[in-house]
Amino acid sequence: MKANDSLLADFEREAQTTRRFLERLPDDKLDWRPHAKSSTAGELGSHVTDLLRFAGFIFTQDEFNFDPSTYKPYQATSVADLLKTFDENLASGKQVLAGVADEDLKRLWQFKIMGRLRFERPKGDVFRDFALAHQIHHRGQLSVYLRLLDVPVPGAYGPSADE
Repeated sequence: MKANDSLLADFEREAQTTRRFLERLPDDKLDWRPHAKSSTAGELGSHVTDLLRFAGFIFTQDEFNFDPSTYKPYQATSVADLLKTFDENLASGKQVLAGVADEDLKRLWQFKIMGRLRFERPKGDVFRDFALAHQIHHRGQLSVYLRLLDVPVPGAYGPSADE
């Protein structure tokens, strides 16, 4: 068994769980936000969808240089658009991850902001943080959004209070 087999299984499982949360976002509430400092439901769902792309950023490059002045985040126009893009990003991420050799998981990857190094860590560790933990974190936020919108919350690791 290759070391990335478990990462691939985790990626698929967590993504499918996240997709169930995204499916429940009401189309007419994508502009809703629980607080003035919070993202809208559409922005949060779009961000979760964008996170799946990090498999490609991490495993096909040795660095990612983020420039906020040129970065244009994905913004879903509807839940159907969100789910279509989510599925495409997941398929692409799985394809990239399936081709990763064990030694690639240990290779160093750099995250920069406008050319300034923020950190350098092994690619496997960065993938766990950016593509898994980060996704799970924002899925938790989505669960609160759904609850506040009085939308039944799906279970993540077992049934929710609504199931």
